[in-house]
Amino acid sequence: MSAGRGDRAAPQAPEGHGEVRFADAAAAKGWENLAQQAGENTFRAWTVMRADPAPAAETSRRHRLKGSLAHGTHRGRICQQWQIEVAAAGRIRYLLDTSRDTCWITFAGTGHPRATDRP
Repeated sequence: MSAGRGDRAAPQAPEGHGEVRFADAAAAKGWENLAQQAGENTFRAWTVMRADPAPAAETSRRHRLKGSLAHGTHRGRICQQWQIEVAAAGRIRYLLDTSRDTCWITFAGTGHPRATDRP
């Protein structure tokens, strides 16, 4: 059975780590495609989303989005939006819901999401 909206992206988080869940079925499907093409990097992304979803020191490969993409809404909560570059064009975007200690994956895929190309 394939993962879908609201499902965890992996086993339940251990103490001190946040959950990583899919915001919708499209994100779950994109995750599977990304994992097939860049498995090790996808695993690393999952690890950092659980352990340190909002790093103090951003990098070009993992950073908070800016402008109109800086925030998103999930289940009525406004959350910071982050992006991880997994491969040359592969990206994961997630909303950080601090009240639920959960990263909601809103996009995962092998193609670059064009919305982030805006200045």
